Amino acid sequence: MDPFDGSCSPPHTADSADSRSPWYRFASWLECVCVVTFDLELGQAIELVFPPHVKLTEKEKTSICFLSFPDSYSGCLGDTQFSFRLRQSVGRRGSRRQDDAYNRDAPVTLQMETSHFCGYVYFRQVKDTSVKRGYFQKSLVLVSRLPYTHLFHSLLQIIAPEFFEKLEPCLETVCNEIDQWPAPIPGLTLNLPLMGVVLQVRIPSKTDKPGGSPVRLAGSQNLLPVPTTLPTVYELDLFRCFQSVLVHLQMLWELTLLGEPMVVMAPSPTASSETVLSLISCISPLKFCCDYRPYFTIHDSEFREYTTRTQAPPNVLLGVTNPFFIKTFQSWPHIVRLGEIKMAGDLPKQIKVKKLSKLKILDTKPGIYTSYKTFLHKDKILIKRLLKGFQRKRPSEAQSAILRRHLLELTQSFIIPLERYMASLMPLQRSVTPWKTPPQIRPFSQEEFMSTLEHSGPQLTSGIKGDWTGLYRKFFRSLNFDGWYRQRHKEMTQKLESIHLEVICDADLIGWTKDKSEVEIVDLVLKLREKMNKASRQQLQLKDGVVDKLWTFIDDTVRTLPEDLQCTLTSTH
Repeated sequence: MDPFDGSCSPPHTADSADSRSPWYRFASWLECVCVVTFDLELGQAIELVFPPHVKLTEKEKTSICFLSFPDSYSGCLGDTQFSFRLRQSVGRRGSRRQDDAYNRDAPVTLQMETSHFCGYVYFRQVKDTSVKRGYFQKSLVLVSRLPYTHLFHSLLQIIAPEFFEKLEPCLETVCNEIDQWPAPIPGLTLNLPLMGVVLQVRIPSKTDKPGGSPVRLAGSQNLLPVPTTLPTVYELDLFRCFQSVLVHLQMLWELTLLGEPMVVMAPSPTASSETVLSLISCISPLKFCCDYRPYFTIHDSEFREYTTRTQAPPNVLLGVTNPFFIKTFQSWPHIVRLGEIKMAGDLPKQIKVKKLSKLKILDTKPGIYTSYKTFLHKDKILIKRLLKGFQRKRPSEAQSAILRRHLLELTQSFIIPLERYMASLMPLQRSVTPWKTPPQIRPFSQEEFMSTLEHSGPQLTSGIKGDWTGLYRKFFRSLNFDGWYRQRHKEMTQKLESIHLEVICDADLIGWTKDKSEVEIVDLVLKLREKMNKASRQQLQLKDGVVDKLWTFIDDTVRTLPEDLQCTLTSTH
């Protein structure tokens, strides 16, 4: 009888040197800070990377250079802030142990990037007669694996004005301050000092109730200076981003949910990046599992990959500003062309859905160019409520909160039946016994799931009518479903492993060994040790005392064996 799952994994070596390395704390927030300038001979060029030990590949440097400047069509004078996302070069070091711990406890939508970098840009372009071109052009860029858009742009608003006056010495001081910050641990409220200001933020946790009221931040009356509270580290002003497409929000939500190839053409990198990031947040708490680029240029290393006409467009969400892309993306099925965003006066004119054949290369009017037909009907009550709020001069933050609540409830109505069905595939806890491999999770059956919708479908929680069944069938073919299913299956498998270890801990292990041969006892020790190491690598959540009790049993059992076996088992530990 095989009492344990003997699957082998390579031994894990904790990166213990990490905590002693310079810039260890800085690295839990940022990869590096870059300064990108315009050189008359070279064009965009990286002037500085800090901390100095950070090594970016030439490909990464080139991408950062081009993504850190608005293209010439945007006409951005003064100060401009926007975001980008770029693919990391192959062969970069994997995640650190503390990153794994963060990802375990963070919401899936806010987990650290493993194969991409997020870039947060503060670009300044002002007239300067001392420069040959007549303009001072420079970008300060925060490069991170964390998708904390609001936090990092808030930091840039503090750092950049001072940096453009004092340059490099200011940057070193800032980085040293960040290197004193505590790590971003989900669920904690942190005070982050920077340049005489203290930002107080709460790091979201996966145990937070979606859409719940913000947790009241810790008392800070004894702190000087008094902290500036950031209500969120990642949320954007949804209403400002979507105000010209409100009547088509249902369509945009469906296209994002299904991971359809989509291009957002905007007048500036700010509008482009904020719209793309807002679309992705539309389906929260579901993670957007396709590739996305908040700001994409013709110089991007993936430009050819994404614009080839020899195959179907990839499942990517791109934000662009260069009109050249209109010609390039003519074969794409969904193109959102935005006009200038204005928040004054009446609600902006709602752009129309137009046929792709109406897409003109030289003079493309704002519109959603697509032949997509929505599965669900529009929520006219939401649109009326937002319009009334606009007429009553309701603040944009309040309008965004209404939008976010609506989108959250819509996504939850869609995802709850899937979660309920997925939970039914989990083996019963009483079927997990100490002396057998844990039972398997039942396979996901689309037809079986569909049969549950009549009695426990989205109609229980949503008043929106339409073809929910058709939407599910199309969702099953998307990368977002694949990503959701893999994540849930992984969590359930780990839960089974935790239950199995707890059941083993409660069993009479010593009694089991009394009438067993040395071979069987050694086999038990090796398999139990492998399970414990695997639990440590995966950072499984176990009841208090389980780990200590099982390691004590292993050590005590090894000591009962002959010395030669003890030496062998100790050397293989």
